[in-house]
Amino acid sequence: MTVLPPASHARRAALTVALCAVLTAVLGGCAEEVDPDKGTNGLGKLTAKQIEAEAQTAAGRAEAVRLSGTLVSSGASYKLNMRLKKDGAAGSVATRKSRFELLRVGDALYMKAEASFWRQAEATGEPTKEDIQAAEKLDGKFVKVPQDDPSYKLFRSFTEKNVLVNGLLTLHGDLHKGDRDSIAGKRTIKVAGGPNGEGGALDVSLDGTPYPLRFARGGGAGVVVLTDWDEDFSLDEPEEDQILDYGKKLPRTSE
Repeated sequence: MTVLPPASHARRAALTVALCAVLTAVLGGCAEEVDPDKGTNGLGKLTAKQIEAEAQTAAGRAEAVRLSGTLVSSGASYKLNMRLKKDGAAGSVATRKSRFELLRVGDALYMKAEASFWRQAEATGEPTKEDIQAAEKLDGKFVKVPQDDPSYKLFRSFTEKNVLVNGLLTLHGDLHKGDRDSIAGKRTIKVAGGPNGEGGALDVSLDGTPYPLRFARGGGAGVVVLTDWDEDFSLDEPEEDQILDYGKKLPRTSE
């Protein structure tokens, strides 16, 4: 029988202690239950219906938001980038054929577009010399939309915070909770309507106020991202020399 010297005994004991410590740490870490809601606003513990309600409440209380993305309505696709608040909005709307800016201050609604937009609007066929001249005058100017113009209601709908946001935040069908994700550095939880999200899918923030951060409409009818919640911005009417009168009914947008 070989007898180890005292130094060898010490080294062996130290190695045994070190191995035990490692095993304890590893096994303990594996056994420890990870709480996915730790450090969040607790939204993930609620039911899908409750999460939807919390998101709707947070959005309704917010003074402002930026909405960007694509919406499909009545066969037309609109690409929006709008900053919205309760008394007005500013931003842009684009279709397959055109792009224009919208500015609403209270009930006063203005649109601004390049000459190409107005040439298309003026002409019933190939633009005439008069069409081109008229379009050049309107190029880059703010055109005030008369409230009795048929286009006023359509254009204004793109500038109404409650109309746009509330309409987007309503899910259809039986609701269920989906995957957790991250949008712009914020943790989110998904709530969807219908088995496969055909009733829409909403990603809600798990960090801080439970704002909705992304919404996918059912049937592939568009996806929008919602940012800059409650971040105020200024709305000023254009200078007088930047406003022109169209002089007749404005064109409706089309693809």
